[in-house]
Amino acid sequence: MQADALVLLGAGTIDVPPSWVRPGAAVIRCQPSLETGIVTYTVIVITITLHSCFSVFISDIEISRAQTPKPVDQLAAEIGVLPEELEAYGRSKAKVQLSLLDRLHTQPDGKYVLVAGITPTPLGEGKSTVTIGLVQALSAHLKLNSFACLRQPSQGPTFGVKGGAAGGGYAQVIPMEEFNLHLTGDIHAITAANNLVAAAIDARMLHEATQSDKALFNRLVPSVNGVRRFSPIQISRLNRLGINKTDPASLTPQEVSTFVRLDLDPSKITWQRVVDTNDRFLRKITVGQASTEKGMIRETGFDIAVASEIMAILALADSLEDMKNRLARMVVGTSRSGQPITAEDLGVSGALAVLMKDAIKPTMMQTLEGTPVFVHAGPFANIAHGNSSVLADKLALKLVGRNGFVVTEAGFGADIGMEKFFNIKCRASGLRPNVVVLVATVRALKMHGGGPNVIAKVRILVAGGCRSNLRKQIQIAHLFGVPVVVALNVFKTDTQAEIDLVCQLAKECGASDAVPCHHWAQGGRGSLELAQAVNEATSRPSNFQFLYNIEMPIVEKIRTIAQKVYGADDIELSPEAEAKIDYYNQQGYGSLPICMAKTHLSLSHMPDKKGAPTGFTLPIRDVRASIGAGFIFPLVGTMSTMPGLPTRPCFYDIDLDPVTEEITGLF
Repeated sequence: MQADALVLLGAGTIDVPPSWVRPGAAVIRCQPSLETGIVTYTVIVITITLHSCFSVFISDIEISRAQTPKPVDQLAAEIGVLPEELEAYGRSKAKVQLSLLDRLHTQPDGKYVLVAGITPTPLGEGKSTVTIGLVQALSAHLKLNSFACLRQPSQGPTFGVKGGAAGGGYAQVIPMEEFNLHLTGDIHAITAANNLVAAAIDARMLHEATQSDKALFNRLVPSVNGVRRFSPIQISRLNRLGINKTDPASLTPQEVSTFVRLDLDPSKITWQRVVDTNDRFLRKITVGQASTEKGMIRETGFDIAVASEIMAILALADSLEDMKNRLARMVVGTSRSGQPITAEDLGVSGALAVLMKDAIKPTMMQTLEGTPVFVHAGPFANIAHGNSSVLADKLALKLVGRNGFVVTEAGFGADIGMEKFFNIKCRASGLRPNVVVLVATVRALKMHGGGPNVIAKVRILVAGGCRSNLRKQIQIAHLFGVPVVVALNVFKTDTQAEIDLVCQLAKECGASDAVPCHHWAQGGRGSLELAQAVNEATSRPSNFQFLYNIEMPIVEKIRTIAQKVYGADDIELSPEAEAKIDYYNQQGYGSLPICMAKTHLSLSHMPDKKGAPTGFTLPIRDVRASIGAGFIFPLVGTMSTMPGLPTRPCFYDIDLDPVTEEITGLF
């Protein structure tokens, strides 16, 4: 911790490490007089250079542990959540009932702020830290109601390379170990639901392959006390098949066969199993090799849990009923006759809703400075749409009121997470943002200017990064008619000249404002300038517009994103992608928005191409559909939905003290 005031006892020179005190702190020197015994004192204000505050390193988990969170019921009472609307999970986190939306439906919404970023280095540029620092500044220092809405982190990156996602330094969500590990079990619920669908698919194919129509019908519609009855989900399937009957005995043999046989084509199954771990050896597996499975062997694979369509549904649903309907619509594969097979056809969608009924409620936590945070949903931005939940944002906007702020974060660079926030999340929610905060770092700008990740005191590289990647990301935000404030996340290696240059060039590139942020070292106080800039920007009108008309052909929507957002000359569709697009058009999916699956390390499909590449053609290798979530996702280049572990993962440093039960090494 850094002191706001320092008392020096005695005369003479006293060396005080600059890291002990905040910049501008008061220093009181007390010096007794030998003759009178009277103590005289002088108050001075010392000036500490900007970066000397960073000289002593304290880990994120040590900072988190040094602050005791206020009880979650106290936090809830402070922000207007009633006791009956709260479901506590321990002392520091709680689920919030969706009934809160009904109670506050007449309350005007607050101001809606999106935090995005420039194209990042592999280590990330601190969007979560900026988000938390901003809400701490707004709430604890400017006394404006504010809420942060963050994604729940996957355990894959937490134990892999990137670490957790609770923020860092003095701008983080606490307790950070609870935030980063398990939380309230939402991802585990998604894993259970996803894998139930996978089990249902293989079991159904086995039973259809080994039983007659009559045997299948008798087992699917069992006789209970001499009476057969269709379940509600079976009646829904009959209606979709055009069989408007409710008495099982009235079905003809042909109708029985149509009803009981999904006739899934094993080569056209799109649903995979998931696990919340980076496990590259599960990318392709073979199932059904036991003799009991009667030769029903097929190749499949695992995705990481947050890539599941169920995660995207959790993030985009606006009610329990909406989530249930979306789960039912999920397409898991295609029949041999070319018809889409849904989770409702499998008879599993009701069970999925049961598994997900608690996961749909946002989890409330707090920052180091006691300001509220919703943590809900965690789709990746490169292989999904990369934003926290619609419900968390809607709840927060009602809780903060007309003059309050809700700050939500989009994953990776603005070309990926922000574009999907606007074109997918805003279409689903009906919400419109007031301002974009675009996070940049000197190290990333140097990389985009032509250098490696960090080269100290090379201003020409910084300018090159500003005039290429930063300019392009600002222009992308302007495509949607939203003003941009650039937040420069300051590191200890940055010089004042570099900081001044970035802020100057950002404004020249079209930002409404550009300010340095020191929240990592100073908490909310270090983001006061950003908070004031955001407050000012939201007072101006936002002329929000979508990038494309939703009724445009699928190919044209893909081309629009490639050309206007990424800077491509054109797109190139593989034969497989063209065939998929034709099929989706035939099935009536052509009016869905687009969710590009693309590397986050470049505006192009080539991770090593930095800055703002031009003159390239964007290759579309495949096109898939998440019908329940409600988008088409083209696969750009080679994209994996299951990450792998590096040579030295983060888990080498993570340990547990068996006496105190304290976790070490988590960041």
